[in-house]
Amino acid sequence: MATATAGAAQAAPAPKARGGQRLRFFLAVLRARPAFAVGYAIVSMTVLIGIIAPWIVPYGPLVADPNVYLLPPYAAHILGTDGTGMDIFSRVLFAPRVDLTIAVLGTLLSACIGSSIGAIVGYYEGQRTWRTAIATFVMRSTDVLQAFPVFVFAIALVAVFGQSVRSIILAIAFVNAPIYLRLMRSQVLSIRRMRYVEAAYVAGASDISILVRHIVPNAMAPVLSQLSVNIGWSVLLTAGLSFVGAGVVAPTPEWGSMIAMGFQNVVTGQWWPSVFPGIALGLTVFGFALVGASIEVLADPGRRRILSGSLS
Repeated sequence: MATATAGAAQAAPAPKARGGQRLRFFLAVLRARPAFAVGYAIVSMTVLIGIIAPWIVPYGPLVADPNVYLLPPYAAHILGTDGTGMDIFSRVLFAPRVDLTIAVLGTLLSACIGSSIGAIVGYYEGQRTWRTAIATFVMRSTDVLQAFPVFVFAIALVAVFGQSVRSIILAIAFVNAPIYLRLMRSQVLSIRRMRYVEAAYVAGASDISILVRHIVPNAMAPVLSQLSVNIGWSVLLTAGLSFVGAGVVAPTPEWGSMIAMGFQNVVTGQWWPSVFPGIALGLTVFGFALVGASIEVLADPGRRRILSGSLS
């Protein structure tokens, strides 16, 4: 008995070894698909810049100097100055602190709410109980919400909640929640018919236990992939709301409000107040889209096995 136990302990890989294998596989995927590595580099750099911005910017993001009004890029202001004399470089580096905070909080809130409701709806849909009626009502309500243009819907929500950072987070969560609800529902509808789920039901496991332990963990791959994509999209939505005056209030350093403050000067030749924040915004959204594509591959067991076979 002792020999068999020792042999089983030796056969089971240590947690540290499994972690090392996952890390090596992740690095191999990045080498095989350089676009994924570019996405992680962009996102990591954006997050890092947002964290260390107070210690690396040459000027305060809200410091306006009328003596340097709308100056083009030069040595003292490497990205130029805007119409109020504020340094564009400093404001571009500070903007991720606002944009990413709003996008991450709003997206995580929408994922938690939407995925939870979607798992319950998908598990009980099709059963001949009162729960089916509730599931049908939830899906029809989702259809109504998604019938509205997202940007217009977000503006209306901000108008209802009041113009503040909290209102933008709630608006992002509200407009994104149906996406995660439908994703989780579609996954649960297929997974709930699997044999291991039926075995858990026969063994007497409760519905909550089946959902939490067997269904939701195996349905998270598309949700995790969508999470990264939606963070980038939420950054874009935050900038769009600020651009039309319904988001972050100027002169808070935020890419959308910076573009809005400088776009009227483009026609007169002063392009830098809008172009540089626009480039930073576009790169950030692109980076999150690439990270989302990589997570979809890494979180899906089937695609992970295929990719592992091609790398070996």
